[in-house]
Amino acid sequence: MEKATFGGGCFWGVEASFRQVKGVKATSVGFMGGFQEQPTYKDVCTEGTGHAEVVQVEFEPGEVSYDELLAVFFKVHDPTQHNRQGPDVGTQYRSAIFVHDADQERRARAALVALEASGLYVRPVVTEVVPATPYWLAEDYHQQYLEKRGQSECHL
Repeated sequence: MEKATFGGGCFWGVEASFRQVKGVKATSVGFMGGFQEQPTYKDVCTEGTGHAEVVQVEFEPGEVSYDELLAVFFKVHDPTQHNRQGPDVGTQYRSAIFVHDADQERRARAALVALEASGLYVRPVVTEVVPATPYWLAEDYHQQYLEKRGQSECHL
């Protein structure tokens, strides 16, 4: 099993998308990239903790590659929006790939170069590639939020 962590705006819809990918064994939502220990959702929403809302994905690399997860990530959010996704605005909604090792960093940076060269976007891609930092699990009511409500996706 390997781990991947993505920040793509509100974590509810991003998590729901990754849960549908064959080879993804588990997902959870939480916070990464900040400086406060054990932040709550309320803390993160103040923009005073430095954290991004993230989805942590546990996957079986023999069934799904990290590159395939990157492709899903770029399909489920707008990587050209800085500190926002649709109506959600704030640093916690930034587009970020938190890499867990040198191979993930290399693959993430290559994916960004390819995405930028693809011509899919008029605006520049602003997704950050940064080292993974401590992961703080969000409150239970955020876990599989859409699934608990009978929804499979979240449209902004």
